[in-house]
Amino acid sequence: MTDLTGKSVLITGASRGIGAATARKFAARGARVMLCARSEAAISQVAKSIWASGGTALHQVADVTDFRQVQAAVHQTVQEFGGLDILINNAGVIDPVERLEEAHVSAWNTVIDINVKGVFHGIRAALPVMKAAGGGTILTIGSGAATSALEGWSHYCTSKAAVHHLNRVLHLEESKNNIRALVLSPGTVATDMQHVIRDSGVNPVSQINWQDHVPPEWVAKTLVWMSTHDADDWCGGVVSLREPDIRQKVGLI
Repeated sequence: MTDLTGKSVLITGASRGIGAATARKFAARGARVMLCARSEAAISQVAKSIWASGGTALHQVADVTDFRQVQAAVHQTVQEFGGLDILINNAGVIDPVERLEEAHVSAWNTVIDINVKGVFHGIRAALPVMKAAGGGTILTIGSGAATSALEGWSHYCTSKAAVHHLNRVLHLEESKNNIRALVLSPGTVATDMQHVIRDSGVNPVSQINWQDHVPPEWVAKTLVWMSTHDADDWCGGVVSLREPDIRQKVGLI
């Protein structure tokens, strides 16, 4: 059992799915978690459930497309917890699933704003705080879509390819300052996003049976492992939850 007592963690997109499961998992391991999302009602409920289970959790409304809001969330984390040890860039969207010739320009841009700019905003806000403290860990949710083109997913594939490269640049620039940068490619996860994908009926991913998606708790447990030095060999790169050896290291096999 990884002990994260005393660690402070900020999680974006923490109102449901992977984000909520991750908040609960980190809190259960002793970390103090700051939940961020656009819906105050939703993150408030997750935070309350963590307190009820004996954990420590606060919440801060933040739209990751707005740098000032992300920066405010980082500052609030530092003020409440005394620092920021781990940032988890989880916020992401895929809808609407549309072929390029039919894509709504505003919706396409929104996906890029959330999935790419949102990650950059988190990195940019967290770096000064982490470097001043002597180091930190920045974990980002990536995807196999970063390297596999899929019909109807032009915005999502593009955004995930971008954050994979952004992670590499972060490692290149800041590893010497004890900043650990890793991407997790979780595979298909049983969250609300899969309902959107299924309902689209586009490309083979929409045909995957629900029971074949991994549970969000697996992703959360992997992120806990990635936050430790046991995952240092993957710094600057991508941890794929599809790989049996990763599942074994995490304790999922």
